Amino acid sequence: MSGKQGPGTVYHSQAAVTVAILSFRLGVADGVSVAAAQWAAGLRRMGCRVRTVAGAGTADHLLPGLAFDVRRPARCRDIEAALRGVDLVVVENVCSLPMNPPVTEAVAQALRGRRAVLRHHDLPWERERYAHLRGWPPDNASWQHVAISQHSAAELARRGIDATAVYHGYARLPRRGDRAAGRAALGVTPRQRLLLQPTRAIPRKNVAAGIALSQALDAIYWLTGIAEEGYGPQLADLLADARCPIRRGLPDGLRMADAYAAADAVVLPSTWEGFGLPLIESALAGRPLAVSDYPVAQEVARLGFTWFPVDDPAPLAAWFADPDPALLARNRALAQQHFGPEALTGRLADTLARAGLKCPPAR
Repeated sequence: MSGKQGPGTVYHSQAAVTVAILSFRLGVADGVSVAAAQWAAGLRRMGCRVRTVAGAGTADHLLPGLAFDVRRPARCRDIEAALRGVDLVVVENVCSLPMNPPVTEAVAQALRGRRAVLRHHDLPWERERYAHLRGWPPDNASWQHVAISQHSAAELARRGIDATAVYHGYARLPRRGDRAAGRAALGVTPRQRLLLQPTRAIPRKNVAAGIALSQALDAIYWLTGIAEEGYGPQLADLLADARCPIRRGLPDGLRMADAYAAADAVVLPSTWEGFGLPLIESALAGRPLAVSDYPVAQEVARLGFTWFPVDDPAPLAAWFADPDPALLARNRALAQQHFGPEALTGRLADTLARAGLKCPPAR
């Protein structure tokens, strides 16, 4: 069935709906992979079959020609073969950010005329090196566009693309981590203060601000993610000049939940994020968060969250001197309300309905 269905049109089926999640890469620690895994888990809990397709990382179907750094894009017929028998394709950022336009064109060609959700985590005008490009994202009458924030949905509308804002969410709330194991793996004593930056190291993650806050708070600075986009040499210089102890990476055997549990506070100093999962992860982990005022952080804060500034250490220092557990409890309750399993299920059900689909109840 081709053509865009109305939002109230639902087609019932006795057979499970099969949804493919397609991305440049999946199964790694970047925000797109984590958010895609949330949708995959949520769809499965709703009774859908889920198939993952990616150019790199971990997926049911690895198609190297879909990787963002590949020189020879996948052939249209190979993409179609990977999607055979699929009722709906969710495209995670491949048609959003022009990291490899020939790959995007191959995917768009394979999807024309079939049900697809183009989920936009990042958009060209949000990155200086892509801001001059026009004609993004691609569009087709059988597709729906999903932005991960109201801000991005409005920016798409300004450019003639009708998009629905669908926030991230958790199919299962993360388990509490092991604080003692996390700190032991890092060699952090009970008296030392640990500030966690759970991001990759690229220019917009603003590592310098995270280090500066750690120095001001007499804390160990812990950056878990790898350096990408040629940022390695600059990162090495920043870490070498830091006037605070440094920890890097996630030690073997630890989960990100253990990292949050080990930390005394979380810092998200990014100058820009399409969303910023640590906004929610820190709340669910019961940790105070220092965050910059990028637009989507301001949007999410309007739900009622209380955070600390990155560029002024005094408020967080005062909180450490006299902790307020009620602040953490409020943040956690808000995260569960707006980003927990029920919220995710509702958003996914609405997304499927707009595509004319409904997953049968899981058995």
